[in-house]
Amino acid sequence: MAINPLPHPDPKSDTHIGSDAPERLLEFPDNRLLIELCGEFDRNLSHIEHQLSVHILRRGNAVAVIGDAQDRAVEVLEALYARLEQGKSVEPGDIDAAVRLGGSDEGTGVRDGDQIEMFKGGALEIGTRKKTVEPRTQAQQAYVRALYDHELAFGIGPAGTGKTYLAVAVAVNQMMSGHVDKIILSRPAVEAGERLGFLPGDMKDKVDPYMQPLYDALNDFLPGKQLAKLIEEKTIEIAPLAFMRGRTLSNAYVVLDEAQNATTMQMKMFLTRLGQGSRMVITGDRSQVDLPRGVTSGLRDAERILDGVEGISFNYFTAKDVVRHPMVAKIIEAYDKDAPAG
Repeated sequence: MAINPLPHPDPKSDTHIGSDAPERLLEFPDNRLLIELCGEFDRNLSHIEHQLSVHILRRGNAVAVIGDAQDRAVEVLEALYARLEQGKSVEPGDIDAAVRLGGSDEGTGVRDGDQIEMFKGGALEIGTRKKTVEPRTQAQQAYVRALYDHELAFGIGPAGTGKTYLAVAVAVNQMMSGHVDKIILSRPAVEAGERLGFLPGDMKDKVDPYMQPLYDALNDFLPGKQLAKLIEEKTIEIAPLAFMRGRTLSNAYVVLDEAQNATTMQMKMFLTRLGQGSRMVITGDRSQVDLPRGVTSGLRDAERILDGVEGISFNYFTAKDVVRHPMVAKIIEAYDKDAPAG
């Protein structure tokens, strides 16, 4: 791919953006991939234009980028094209991620080159039955490495950063490759203003709404019939945290989600279930504790008590690692700024 200067546009042209607007021309060798990069009716280019306030013109096997954010736009286009060269797709979420990762750290002006290079792909992938999953940020990559390298790993950070999603993906990968015999997914059945007894049905009907995010993740990685069979055979278990008491979890990949809603005693109980040949992942968001006032979060205590213990990893995420709708990152950042100091 070549990047060449573009002759200055005619001031009367409707493609002109300011008399001093910087301009770049990117030439792409594979016209088929360029068509995929642009998207149907150039919708991908329009998406980038909207996100970065630039103007992008398609000209044969090249695109011209005009605007003050031309460097970021060029970086995004290169990253997306590199993904296509590796046989990967480009979806709206990929464009949002590339725009976010290719920017400067706020207030520093430092470009996060490592993150955008990682986004191009090939750094680390998790294979499952239905799809291949890849970490998109440095924090996510470090987290996935920790999931493979440590018997006990913590993933702590805001919603939408892939903590649970990546943990479940690794769990499915490890079961498929024969490293563990089963998967056990658990969450505290705690919700603000709601109790299990107020929900209709038997115990499964009562707890399933709390476990739904775990079912959603599994459905992304395993075909429906296979997942149903594995759950029926109890090769995959999804259960509330309270159901873990008294068990020894051997040769299993164990994930505790929403761990900020576990009490200190519940957390200790869960951590001590770890048996031979098992791996355990604890995920949580300290900003979303639903425990009664005055009850200490077991996640916070675990951070303090287990800090420095050999073989245990702690991985932290911020709004920069959000991989949901880009508005989620903005919401998290706004709440973080509004939070009282300390």
